[in-house]
Amino acid sequence: MIPWLGAHDRFPPVQRALTRPNGLLAAGADLSVPRLLEAYASGIFPWYSEGQPVLWWSPDPRMVLVPSEAKLTRSLRKRLKKRDFEIRSDTAFEAVIRACAAPRPDQEGTWITADMIAAYTALHRAGRAHSVETWIGGELAGGLYGVALGRMFYGESMFTRRPDASKIALAALARQLERWGYGMIDCQMTSAHLARFGAREIPRAEFMRKLATLVNYPETARKWRFDDDLFD
Repeated sequence: MIPWLGAHDRFPPVQRALTRPNGLLAAGADLSVPRLLEAYASGIFPWYSEGQPVLWWSPDPRMVLVPSEAKLTRSLRKRLKKRDFEIRSDTAFEAVIRACAAPRPDQEGTWITADMIAAYTALHRAGRAHSVETWIGGELAGGLYGVALGRMFYGESMFTRRPDASKIALAALARQLERWGYGMIDCQMTSAHLARFGAREIPRAEFMRKLATLVNYPETARKWRFDDDLFD
């Protein structure tokens, strides 16, 4: 059994999360900015489908990408040298999250519900959620969004409309966060795609130890601006 959270209830310790399904910790509460910030600072994130209550997770192990460990394939390096794209940050957050929520051929439905879009857009207005965008020919071609606390970034979702567009955004994110001294990008669940990019699983206990330090660094600028020479 997992606890049902009321409006003023705190999250239980992550060690109480279920092993099946892996990481399910609690249900209920809301997606307010304070609740989401409490969750992320505690190593917890929301993930649920339309028609379900809000479900809160903290899986073990946890997949993370250390920015300095990001691996770029030969084909991606070749694409980056073309410079036929533009990287922007925080210029089209709502467009990015709505693109991430759009139906995909390989999945049924989406976990990025209307309530989630509203909640993370509010986080963006509060300076805590950010988008990284790949623009090609003046059009939004791909990107990603996530949440930043201290020197910790929590990746939420990405999308692509053109070949390599989301990979370019992720490469830019890793390079910029390394420059800013970020320690981890939380990838949440295990993904073969992110593993090829250098992400790896670590025990939840190790994740929580590192998180406790990283979230307590001073915040970066409320609105992100990436360096222009990331791929020089």
